[in-house]
Formats: sequence, structure tokens, C-alpha cells
Amino acid sequence: MSRLKLSGKELRAIGYPERPVISVAMDVMQKNYKHHAKEDVMELLKKILTAPVEYQNDAVLGLIAEQLIPKKIELEGESISLNQTGIQFNVFGQEHIEEGAMHQMYQAAKLPISVAGALMPDAHSGYGLPIGGVLATENAVIPYGVGVDIGCRMCLSVFDIKPKDLVDKESFFVRELGEATLFGSGSQFDHAANHEVMDNELFYQLPLLKNLHGRAWKQLGSSGSGNHFAEFGVIEVTGKDEVLGIDAGMYVGFLTHSGSRALGATIANHYTKIAISKRRLPQDAKNLAWLMLNEEEGIEYWNAMNLAGDYASACHHVIHNKIAKQLGREPIRLVENHHNFAWKEIFEGKDVIVHRKGATPAGKNVLGIIPGSMTADGFIVKGKGESAAVNSASHGAGRKMSRTRAIASVTDQQFKDELQRFGVKLLGGGLDESPFAYKDINVVMQSQKALVDIVGKFTPKIVKMDGAKHRNWGRKGKDEVEGE
Repeated sequence: MSRLKLSGKELRAIGYPERPVISVAMDVMQKNYKHHAKEDVMELLKKILTAPVEYQNDAVLGLIAEQLIPKKIELEGESISLNQTGIQFNVFGQEHIEEGAMHQMYQAAKLPISVAGALMPDAHSGYGLPIGGVLATENAVIPYGVGVDIGCRMCLSVFDIKPKDLVDKESFFVRELGEATLFGSGSQFDHAANHEVMDNELFYQLPLLKNLHGRAWKQLGSSGSGNHFAEFGVIEVTGKDEVLGIDAGMYVGFLTHSGSRALGATIANHYTKIAISKRRLPQDAKNLAWLMLNEEEGIEYWNAMNLAGDYASACHHVIHNKIAKQLGREPIRLVENHHNFAWKEIFEGKDVIVHRKGATPAGKNVLGIIPGSMTADGFIVKGKGESAAVNSASHGAGRKMSRTRAIASVTDQQFKDELQRFGVKLLGGGLDESPFAYKDINVVMQSQKALVDIVGKFTPKIVKMDGAKHRNWGRKGKDEVEGE
């Protein structure tokens, strides 16, 4: 195999800035990954660019990551101990939750700012707060309590189209799905879409955001990688619900799952670095560092987080508007929700900040979408406003296998047979996202009957995901899904 050769032009094309990082990255990769395929190396470089904090402790890749992490912050702050006993929190479906996620939630419960919490039945380990973790705090926001993919969300358009059309006109739906969005961690459009979110004044007020504006615009309407998807499916509504407002019947649904792309990841990593510098927690809890909402950095993060959430929403609307235009009709209902975000809410009479990291808002009569896997049903749900869950529910089925384990234990034939068994046409996707990697969505829904009512069902039929090769680069734990 020929030796790896990289150019500065290639690195700039995927978003690397005009700084020493380009020469450092070229040197590191050409020395340490000289016999790897170029496309795999470029994919890895995109991941480092998107989330450098996650690579800073890697003996090799940390040399690149440290060039991408802002240097202006001095790592000197107050040393904080965790409380000996944490706040009590409720766990839903505990028998299906791994010990790592439980430990992370116990750590979060011991923070001096914690007020209330809950763990959803799809929970698994993440960075800081576990995925599926819900935490209410007093006047403080935890960047890694929100997650790297700020504003990761679901969006469902319901069309009054006969589901039979998905079979009879499959090639049409496949083509439109392929043209509606881009997948891949570094994907950008040649011609940017227009949306008012790009005119937000914060892009011009905060230096961090100003430098991200151009790339964010080129990624507007794209979908990223990992477990993000866009899919057509069949919606079944068995009875008219006053909140959903749709007559009983069968419909065609278009469902998307993605977040704020490089914009949100950069915001998350930048302010996590600041939070860790200001509040020095024990090593295994350091990613739970917070910013107060009455300090400059906390206000900056809060505003940037909300912008990233608006941007994520705009990405979905751009995609859904394209599909509606090609279908020649408007959806009869749009249902959408964030599941990586922090909200200002009143909980048991107190003003709190509720972090939902991989959790669906489920306040009284609040609609949301909880998907299964690429072959499993998803559900349109209506919240019951259960305070024991801090008005929350799961955000999906949740992983039962890491990406590495899924790739190692599932064969291509098993994957193909499973898709055929459920009549699903897959565009892109890989073994790491196969149905075998996920918990049983019906078991998850059974574990949260007290939290939501099911008002509709979505069955996937044509699924589009990132088609890039997924590899384990020898970094234990980093192949887990963080931005779900």
C-alpha cells in the first residue's frame, strides 16, 4: 500500500482553519497513519475538528486536538467537592440500564447545584451526564449536560398520502430522500440555503460564532452522521386525539433526526473547556462542570446554546420544506422536539434549569416523537407531566451495543436479512446502526407508560443514513453515541 499523503488544501476543504494546526495534522497523520486509507484518515480528521475536547487526552491525536482548542483559558478555578449524599432521582426501566449510566447519574446527583433528576429507560453512558439523563439545577447550566450535539431533535411531517404510494412509487421517494439532505460528519452544500436563523445578531457579536458563520451556513439543511437519519414511513393513528388533531387513519410520514452539526459541537466543546477551568471537580466528574447563569460565560453559553437549537430546528425545516415541495402538498401536521437541550422551567415551585440529554420533553399534553431503530416502530407521544420524571421521557430505544461491538458481532447477511424481514429499504447506514445494536423499543415504551400516552405510530419503510465506513480507531469508549 502506498504511503499516506495529505495537502493543506485538502484539510482546508473540510474546515481546518488557517493556523499551525494544518501542518501539525499533516505531520501527525502522515507519521502515525501512513498505511491507512486516505478516506478513513480524512473522516477521522473531520471528527477531531468537530469535537477536539474528546481527543485531547489521546497520545497521538491529542497533538492535533490541542491546536483546535482555544488557548486563552487558564485552568485555574475553584476546587469543588461532590456532596456525600446526592439528591434522590427516579429510574425508569432500571433492569435494562447499564451500570456505567447509573454511576454517571449518581455523580450528577451529588453536584451542589442539583435540584432534581431522573434516568430514562433508554439510558446509556455518555460524557458528563449519561444519555437518557435528566437533571434540574439551580441557576447553572452544564454544557456536557446538554451534550455535544446541541439541539439534536426529531421532526415529523404527516402527509395525507396513501401509504401504498411508498411501494408503488418507491423510486420517486428514494430519489427525493437522496436529494433532500446530505449526510457525513463534514458534509457541506456548494450552495447554501436561505433561512432567517443565519441573520441572528449573535453570529456577529460573539467571536466564536462569527468564525463559525460561513461553515454553519454551508451545513444548513444537512444531517451529519452516526445515528442521524431521514426516512419515509407509514403513520397509523387509531383514534383522534385533541392535541394531535389528526383523524384516525393511515398516512405517509417523513421523519428526520439530526442536530446542530459543527456549530453545536464547537459551542459545546469551547464552553465545556471554560466550565472545567472555573470549577475543578473530581476527575471522574469533571465533565459535569457548570457555568452560572449570572456570570458572563454562562450567559454567553446560554445564548449560544439557544442559537444552536434554533439552527438545528432550521436544518430540519429546510429539509422538510424541500420534501413538501417535491410532494406537491403541505403536511397536515408537523410534530417536533429537541432531546439535547436545557430549558428554564418551574419545577415544584422553583425556577430551575432542566437538562435533557437524550430525553424527550413530556410536560402535560406536550407532543413528541420517540423513534425505534431503522426497522422498529417509532411513536408519536403526548406527555403526562409526570414530576417523578421531571416531565421527561426517553428519546428512543437506546443502544444495547457499542458501535465497536455491533460491527464485530453482526454480519452483513444478518443485517440484510433483518431489513428484508421488515420490508425496509436502507440507503447508506452500517452495522454500527443495525437494529441489533438497539434495545427493544416496545420494552422501553412499557417502562414509561406513566410518562407518556401513545397517540400515533410510525413504521419506517425507506431509510437514509450516513454511508461512510465506520471504524474503531483504538480509542476505548469514543465510538459510543454521544450526540443522540
